[in-house]
Amino acid sequence: MVLAFGDSLTYGTGASEQEGYPAQLGQMIGRRVVQSGVPGEVTSQALARLPGELDEYSPRLLLLCTGGNDFLHRLGKQQAAANLRAMVRLAKARNIDVVLIGTPEPSLTLSPPSFYGDIAAEFHIPYEGSVIGEVLRKPELKSDPVHPNASGYRIVAERLAVLLRKSGAL
Repeated sequence: MVLAFGDSLTYGTGASEQEGYPAQLGQMIGRRVVQSGVPGEVTSQALARLPGELDEYSPRLLLLCTGGNDFLHRLGKQQAAANLRAMVRLAKARNIDVVLIGTPEPSLTLSPPSFYGDIAAEFHIPYEGSVIGEVLRKPELKSDPVHPNASGYRIVAERLAVLLRKSGAL
């Protein structure tokens, strides 16, 4: 079982539940993907929530996509990075594989901060750092300034499916 964990991007804000990336990814990979996204959640709240979700679902794989709300609220990249590292450690301590999905900062480039790549390298985990920014740069793939629509989430799911296969996570 795969646990998609994060904020509104994981929840699928801007699309129906069946059109969010977790549901579309589940269809693509033929696995159960549980959507565990909380709109508006910052990384400190996600870190507090993660142990209960891991207890409840006992996933084999964790898709971790959080941080955007920290950037929107200007809570500081260092704290977001520390919280993400703690979440990866928590999953790894339970022998759960992790795939990290970078969340872009609000800027012209819509790129994730470099700490996402640093964390992925540090823990030797697969990382998808560009797809959300690529989707959000195209008006036809967005439901609002910070969320994809169903077509945008499909692209996210397709990219993750490729990464999961390529990295051996499936």
